[in-house]
Amino acid sequence: MEQILATISQLFTVSGSRRQNELLYFAECPKEHLVGLLTHLRDHEGFTHLTFVTAVDRIEDGRFQVVYMLHNYDSGMQLGIEVYIGRDAPELDSIHTLWEQARVFQQELREMFGIRFPGSPRLDENFALEGWDGIPPMRRDFDTKKYSEETFFPRPGRFSEEPREYMKKKLYPDRGSDV
Repeated sequence: MEQILATISQLFTVSGSRRQNELLYFAECPKEHLVGLLTHLRDHEGFTHLTFVTAVDRIEDGRFQVVYMLHNYDSGMQLGIEVYIGRDAPELDSIHTLWEQARVFQQELREMFGIRFPGSPRLDENFALEGWDGIPPMRRDFDTKKYSEETFFPRPGRFSEEPREYMKKKLYPDRGSDV
């Protein structure tokens, strides 16, 4: 893997490479080099499988971290390519032409984080949040508690039990609470 990291560092702007364990590495690249780098890794370095694409909201830095996880079946190696983009109008080039399943990952990231992937098919169709028009729910500035209080109502008959006492009553009903 060290040789692959050295090669891609010469061909692309790659920084912050690190080893997680003997089979898992990460490297960072600017968004302008992402498609070229992923294409090179697929076509020349054997990373033929796109395992997933995910995002992390780094709200304190004002940006998203998008991670493309690739797998090389011959070596068993995995390589995560990290790209940082701003939270205001976040956008990345689509990679659906490299891996068909990327379309679904990109659709999910658009819906959950608001990240755009111009040219990606069906990007604006509902994925999981039918009729959603609020702030994307995986952004850290989404107020889950406020949303729940405004959307759902308390139902009668629901209450919480202290787990230890509840299990005593369930497991040993004839012994009372002195177990």
